[in-house]
Amino acid sequence: MSSAPRHSSSAHLSERDCDLDAFRALVERPTDPDCHPRAASVGQNVPVYDAGGLRDDPGTAAELVHALADGPGIVVLEGAFPDPAVVDRATAVFDALIAEQRASGATAGDHFAAPGANDRVWNALEKTARHDPEAFADYYANGALALVARAWLGPGYQVTSQINVVNPGGAAQTAHRDYHLGFLSNEAAAAYPAHVHRLSPVLTLQGAVAHCDMPVESGPTMYLPYSQKYEPGYLAWRLPEFRAYFDAHHVQLPLAKGDAVFFNPALFHAAGTNRSSGIRRMANLLQISSAFGRAMETVDREAVANAVFPVLLKRKAEGVEGRWLENVIAASAEGYPFPTNLDRDPPVDGLAPPSQADVVRRALREEWTPDVLEAQLRAGVGRRETR
Repeated sequence: MSSAPRHSSSAHLSERDCDLDAFRALVERPTDPDCHPRAASVGQNVPVYDAGGLRDDPGTAAELVHALADGPGIVVLEGAFPDPAVVDRATAVFDALIAEQRASGATAGDHFAAPGANDRVWNALEKTARHDPEAFADYYANGALALVARAWLGPGYQVTSQINVVNPGGAAQTAHRDYHLGFLSNEAAAAYPAHVHRLSPVLTLQGAVAHCDMPVESGPTMYLPYSQKYEPGYLAWRLPEFRAYFDAHHVQLPLAKGDAVFFNPALFHAAGTNRSSGIRRMANLLQISSAFGRAMETVDREAVANAVFPVLLKRKAEGVEGRWLENVIAASAEGYPFPTNLDRDPPVDGLAPPSQADVVRRALREEWTPDVLEAQLRAGVGRRETR
């Protein structure tokens, strides 16, 4: 799925491995229609499928996986939601959720755009189900969505949804990769070995359903086909020369209401600028996760962290080395901030809120009392709850 970096003898990647010429050689290739025989067409290097003509069989699954992994990294399914009434009912729910959010005075943070620039609803999946269960069921019964999710992730996948409305004049996002490693700083991403960089893209599937017609002037998402194959890409996308290349070479695909696009989360992509005068560009952003993205046992890590914190304070006072403390924190506290409730726990100061382990590190650094840590960890649990 990836091109080998120049320093492939290392178990880890770094920004030194990011070579624009190698990247250019990887992405500047045509898409062969013969590799996508079930596609109705290939446009701007992207295979476009008639969703109504796709059969749910092993051959179709294999073709979709090839397109997402070794091909351009993106597929468009025209007419994925063939009944406009189903889309319109969901749109009405989304509009109601946005109105409720505005009325409450809440401003949803965004990963790659300024808070408040767009109308974004986090955890729209649960909110939609609570608001209108029938509309939810009719929407997520969709066979095209299930077909691509099963093809890429297998059974047992977990769907999440975020509504994103980019209003006229809304600015483009910067080019990026997505969850998991795409949400980390370059320093944090570089701490993970190269094989984790290869693993991350197969843990999730990105998708978007168009809830209105999206001509190019409305700013549909920009993509760089084949960029998911570049192994150091989680460290490259922030580099100015790679962003400039993306700006010069991306493709932008118009969508009709009910169309869907699915893509490898490692694909370089970014929402475009809405240059229209009156189109509120609404998309249901789908982030679908592998069933395997979780631990084997349920552990009350809040209780474990509270139990060992006095020991950490004691050993720090005794002069134990920092690595010893860090190892204990890693074994006791949750080191990953997701999943969370992004309404209450937004990524306002970065791409992710602080993890439980980050809170313990701060408590140790600032020498909180155990009672203060317990209160802060409990508050963190409350922020992650959906009600």
